[in-house]
Amino acid sequence: MSAPSDRMSPDERRAGVSLASIFALRMLGLFLILPVFSVYAKTLPGGDNLALVGFALGAYGLTQAFFQIPYGIASDIFGRKQVIVLGLVIFALGSFVAAWAPDMTWIIVGRVLQGAGAISAAVTALAADLTREEHRTKVMAMIGSSIGLVFALSLVGAPLLYGWIGMGGLFSMTGILALAAIVLLIKAVPPAPAPLGHAKLPLRQVVLDPDLLRLNLGIFVLHMVQMAMFVVLPHALVDHGGLQAAAHWKVYLPAVLVSFAVMVPAIIAAERKDKMRPIFCAAIALLLVVQVGLIFFGESLWSLGLWLLLFFVAFNVLEATLPSLVSRTAPPAAKGAALGVYNTTQAMGLFIGGAAGGYIAQHFGDNVVFAVCAGLVLIWLVVANSMNFPQRRVTPAATQTN
Repeated sequence: MSAPSDRMSPDERRAGVSLASIFALRMLGLFLILPVFSVYAKTLPGGDNLALVGFALGAYGLTQAFFQIPYGIASDIFGRKQVIVLGLVIFALGSFVAAWAPDMTWIIVGRVLQGAGAISAAVTALAADLTREEHRTKVMAMIGSSIGLVFALSLVGAPLLYGWIGMGGLFSMTGILALAAIVLLIKAVPPAPAPLGHAKLPLRQVVLDPDLLRLNLGIFVLHMVQMAMFVVLPHALVDHGGLQAAAHWKVYLPAVLVSFAVMVPAIIAAERKDKMRPIFCAAIALLLVVQVGLIFFGESLWSLGLWLLLFFVAFNVLEATLPSLVSRTAPPAAKGAALGVYNTTQAMGLFIGGAAGGYIAQHFGDNVVFAVCAGLVLIWLVVANSMNFPQRRVTPAATQTN
């Protein structure tokens, strides 16, 4: 009477949904301010300096990069849930500091504290603890998809919320949501395994693995491009599209809805029909087309809307598939280490993208930002074409149901 092996158990489904929700609530601290922060920053002392604005956006990723692997190791020693609670408390504290901040310096302090709540590795390690090997890819894809979903919804909702409650309200809301995520962790996530005690992570093996290196390059480029783009896109919508920040949802909402309608069948085809390589590479190529399009055809509201739609399609597909590929590519004994390195490189991309995007925009202009992004994506596309994609796991039960 046991459930077929190709189906997730109720506890596995509960773990996947609740951990993806916790991850999503935490990521709001990054994504919810992206569409409006560069507009809001002009109202603060120091906010007319785009390099400083970019640094404030990317500071979150800087501390994320420093703390991901230590948090992962601490979760092995002290327990996953304890470390996740600590990270969420620190993240909430940073949110409230940023909400109070009277100038850009204190905004940066708040963003640094937010990033110090680096729970990504601990959350993904807990997801691996609570799921069987044959279902781990599904749960990792759920977590990855939640990032793309929150990013898209944030771009739609942030301009409206900014108009209602201001930037201080946005930061306060992300702090409250982080505290709500603690309640969700305690109440909804199944009991975690006992701490494993100190174990030496095979970081050298993980860091130097060729296919993991390619995937880590991918998540670095994806989030660097994302942050750099959204240093300048809000201004482009104001300057070229004639839309004030509170009206940006009129562009984001249709683009987001259409992008998810396109993304879902692409993910299904990649996972169920063994089309991961062509779909993965096509999404990277689409990201490249977006950057080139923004350089040459980004001077009107309609063109900006088109490029945003295509960006969301590419971003959501890649954000859902990358952690899935990491969990399937990593050696079984090194999944936690692999996910720690993966999340560290993601955070580095966030920081460098924000800081470099602001610097380049300040000194060389918006089109140079898109040109640099295009060059990075082109390198990623070449590297991805040489990847060894892991084969889809097929169990006897799954074969019978297909």
